[in-house]
Amino acid sequence: MTITEAPVRRRTRVPHKAAIAFLLVPFGILFTLFYVAPILFAIVQSTLVVRREGTFGKAEQVFGGFAQYVLVFQNEAFWSSVGRMLLFGVVQVPVMLGLALLFALLLDSPLVKGKRFFRLAFFVPYAVPGVIAAIMWGSLFSPNLSPFTALTKNVDFLGADLVLWSIANVVTWVYVGYNMLIIYSSLLSIPTEIYEAARLDGAGQFRIAWSIKIPLVRPAIVMTAIFSIIGTLQLLAEPQVFRSFSSAVTSTYTPNMTVYATASIPNPNLAAAFSVVLAVTTFVLSFGFMKYMQRKGNA
Repeated sequence: MTITEAPVRRRTRVPHKAAIAFLLVPFGILFTLFYVAPILFAIVQSTLVVRREGTFGKAEQVFGGFAQYVLVFQNEAFWSSVGRMLLFGVVQVPVMLGLALLFALLLDSPLVKGKRFFRLAFFVPYAVPGVIAAIMWGSLFSPNLSPFTALTKNVDFLGADLVLWSIANVVTWVYVGYNMLIIYSSLLSIPTEIYEAARLDGAGQFRIAWSIKIPLVRPAIVMTAIFSIIGTLQLLAEPQVFRSFSSAVTSTYTPNMTVYATASIPNPNLAAAFSVVLAVTTFVLSFGFMKYMQRKGNA
């Protein structure tokens, strides 16, 4: 009977450990200072409450447990703003990504001429700062400032019923080109041999786009959707600018505006609690959407 020796596993030696550490340490420091530390600071602040000794006593911050979070869940304005942004996202995100996908497919089509011009034209709005874009579109929607008075005097784009979708128009106009470039870059990475094989089988451009291109760029579409979900709940600049054009946009119109208004009272502890709850909500929605798409893709 022969005895076979078990193979000895050799530990893989990682070369250039010092160089790797040298490159990672600056990132780690910046990540800790500007990402981890603010989150921890917000969590700590959200557990504090202000108390005074007597009516005119000195104010001091003491540990209050979940007292601020109780106020968050009792705040109807905050949850109304969250619901408003969820409605915003359900309508605006699919429209924006649908347009981005359509433009990316057009740019990738061999039938379209002038691709450089259209690629630049689609992307230019993203180069416009969000505040400037909101001022520009707010002026166009305002009956007193718009050159299209025949339309704006008959359709109240800044009224309570339409102002949310006027803001959605601004966000869509700005970010369609950005999402288009992400999807278009994914299309460029598809091997051309797949298209040639499909043409030999008799597939036309529409069939190639529907059956080959869209399924292969699905990860890019999911990524842009996650970015859009995060951006929707963080919306601030556009509605903040629209406050100067419309009385329908209040100081608590979006979750971030609620946080900003609360911090300006000032009540930084409650604002920190709002921020933590908003961050958790954003994480749950984006992570849940990602897992849902992964399960759907594996089904």
